[in-house]
Parts: sequence; C-alpha cells; structure tokens
Amino acid sequence: MNILESGFSPSEAQVKYLDADYVVVKPGTFVRCAITGTPIPIEELTYWSVDRQEPYANAEAAFTAYLRDRKG
Repeated sequence: MNILESGFSPSEAQVKYLDADYVVVKPGTFVRCAITGTPIPIEELTYWSVDRQEPYANAEAAFTAYLRDRKG
C-alpha cells in the first residue's frame, strides 16, 4: 500500500536510533518529536539522540532536550 492508494492512513513508526543512522523497528510514515510532539516524516528525520533514543523535529528541539537533561 502506498500514499496514493485509497485507505492509506499515516502511522507512527518505531525506530532504534544509532550513531549516524537509524533502524526502523516497526514500519510507519512518521515519528513524533520528543519535545514538541510534532510528527516528523521518516524521510525528513535528521535530528535524534542515541543516548535518549528520541527524535527531534529540528536543531532547536534537540538543543532543548540537551538542556533539559543537563538540568536533571
């Protein structure tokens, strides 16, 4: 099934984040930013944390997560 077929609905993927790559554990079309909750299309995923196993929508969200974890 692809995005052009009727009945297609976006679904959240499960991903294992590695140092310079990631592995899709459960197929889907997007992941959610750990800071903003924004859906991030898998093909646009650029920022994540290997240590926290979290995706981020952009550099600002990644930096916010870094600051959050430094405090606590």
